Formats: sequence, C-alpha cells, structure tokens
Amino acid sequence: MKENSVGLVTPKICHVDTPLHTVSGGVIPQYDLVYETYGQLNAAGTNAILICHALSGNHHVAGYYAGDEKPGWWEAYVGPGKPIDTNRFFVVGVNNLGGCHGSTGPTSINPATNKPWGPDFPIMTVKDWVVSQDKLRQHLGIAQWAAVIGGSLGGMQALQWAIDLPDRLRHAVVIAAAPKLSAQNIAFNEVARQAIMSDPDFHNGRYLEHGVTPKRGLALARMLGHLTYLSDDLMGKKFGRELRDKLKYSFDVEFQVESYLRYQGEKFATKQKFDANTYLLMTKALDYFDPAADYDHDLSRAMAHVQAKFMVISFTSDWRFSPERSEEIVRALLDNDKDVSYAEIESQHGHDAFLLPNPFYEGVFNAYLQRIWQEVTADA
Repeated sequence: MKENSVGLVTPKICHVDTPLHTVSGGVIPQYDLVYETYGQLNAAGTNAILICHALSGNHHVAGYYAGDEKPGWWEAYVGPGKPIDTNRFFVVGVNNLGGCHGSTGPTSINPATNKPWGPDFPIMTVKDWVVSQDKLRQHLGIAQWAAVIGGSLGGMQALQWAIDLPDRLRHAVVIAAAPKLSAQNIAFNEVARQAIMSDPDFHNGRYLEHGVTPKRGLALARMLGHLTYLSDDLMGKKFGRELRDKLKYSFDVEFQVESYLRYQGEKFATKQKFDANTYLLMTKALDYFDPAADYDHDLSRAMAHVQAKFMVISFTSDWRFSPERSEEIVRALLDNDKDVSYAEIESQHGHDAFLLPNPFYEGVFNAYLQRIWQEVTADA
C-alpha cells in the first residue's frame, strides 16, 4: 500500500425510504446507495466533493479493501497530496442506482415480487441519479458541494447537477464528456446491448432466476467498449501486429491485440462479475443524456441558470468524446457569461486518458482544485 493512499476503506450504506419516481415512469419504492468517504468534513461543511463514476465504475474511488491489493479506480488522483487532496477535502464516491456493487439495482430483490428486479428495474437517466445523489448529500449533512467531479458518464452527471440543482454545488469539473452522445456512440452502445441480449443465457434478462449469467455476451460487449476507449496510436504502439506465436492461418487467437481484448472481456464477465442488466441500464443512461432537450435543444438555454464555476477537460486522442464535444459545453457556458476554464490535454491514451497518470493533466487538475481549496479556506 502506497504512503500517499487513503489506506484501508469500508463502504457505507445510505437507505432512502422515499420513493424515486424515475423519468422513464418507473417507481423505486425505497433504495440503498453504497458509498465511500475519504478525509474529514470540516465544521462549516464546505469542503465536500462528490465524485461521479463512469459506465462500469462504482463507489470505490480510492484506497484499498482489506485483503485486496487493487486500489480504487481513481487512486492516481484522489488521496493525501494528490489533486483531490483528502487532507483538505471530504471526498464522497457513490455507486449509482441500477448498479451492481451494492446500490439497489437489477440484482436486488423487488419487494413487489420477492425476486430479483432483473429487466423490471426501471430505466435510469442521469437526472434520476442526480435526484438520488442529492438524497445522499442530505444524509451526510452537506449543504452544498464544493465540487461535483466526474469523467465520461461521470462528467455528464456533474453537468446535470449544475443544471438541475444549481445552488447545491460551487464547482463542476467535467472531464472527457459530451453534452449528448453522437449517433456513432449510440450505435456502439446498441451493438454492445445486442451482444448481451442475444446470448442464449440472457433469458430476457431473467438469467438469475435460471441460475446462469450471459458471460459470453457481456464479454463481447466489454471487448467492444474497451476497443473504443483506446486510441489507434496507443493500440499500435502497445500491440502493433505482434503475434503470440507463429501464424497458424486459423480463427484461433493469433495477434496480441486479440488476446488482450479477450482477456479484458473475460475478466469483466467472470472475475469482476459485472451484471449484464446493469450494463444495459448504464449504456441507456448514456444514450438518453441530453440536458438541452428540456430547453428546445438549445444547450445555451440549458446553461442559463447554472451557478457553478466550471472546469472542462478533454484529451486530444479521445475520439469517442472528442475535444470538439467539450468545446460545445464551453461555448454554451460562455454564451451566458459563466465562469469556465478549459484545457485540452495532449495524450495518446484515448478516452481512458482521464483515468491515467499524465503530468500536464495532473498539473491543470491540481491548479483548479487549489482554486477550490482557496475558496473553502476563505469561507472558513
């Protein structure tokens, strides 16, 4: 365990008794949110930061579980002395509703049937997650977040927070995100869903009742997703056309890149045991995200009432959520004379760049968090 880690952590549960009426029309009568916290909330309650996760992420943002050597998914950026400094900030990570890491989701028991929710779990939207996350804010006694931060789908949540609950956050940090998905991105998600739903073990989403899981379909979906998270340059440098062995002229795995993708898919479906229905829900939430739709598809109008200051970050090699998409968010904010900073980071790592060490990214990130900290201390 590294010295600048938050160390051993234990998840907590926030139980919400009030029903959630989802945008899709479904109702979740009561629910649990699993979350972790790092650092201490100050006496004024002004130093809290919410970190929102991406498609396959969860509440385990930093630190380690007892007996597990793998750290949280953003260990590189959250901890003592890191950009999101837990010596300064009270940091909260939460597993979204519909997830499969403890929060109420498709694998949870539906009180109406005493069986797993499965495909009956309501379709979730980013707006629904903001509503449920706000319940967690209240549970923790936080009047206002110093910042809501997220990458990819997490960045979309930060943006939705600023639009829907403008007085509940002072800063929104939106990383490697977009104001809505392109047709190509929606198409990628649909192919992934079809891979899962066409698996013979899917059973129309009721696979748990049959004692099976659609591992092959889920592995294929993850392979496709992983392929889009990396840049062509990175894959070329990492694998090229390198063979595992001599050419066999067969359909077996022959190239290293094939082996890598199959390994990632297999690990996701078996070792990580990600739930297939959760994967379907998360990709649909991505597809439906379009905050401008409530404002006659005018993103500038959607941003008119935000109060948060913004930091928007993109990466040069991210072809799934390109810098041009981040610039759309920046322009909409500038149209309203909002306080926004923007950085386009040079990186070869594609969409995954927001998760990986990068000196320039870390420098920009750290500088903005220093600004947030200065505001926190000025208010003390």
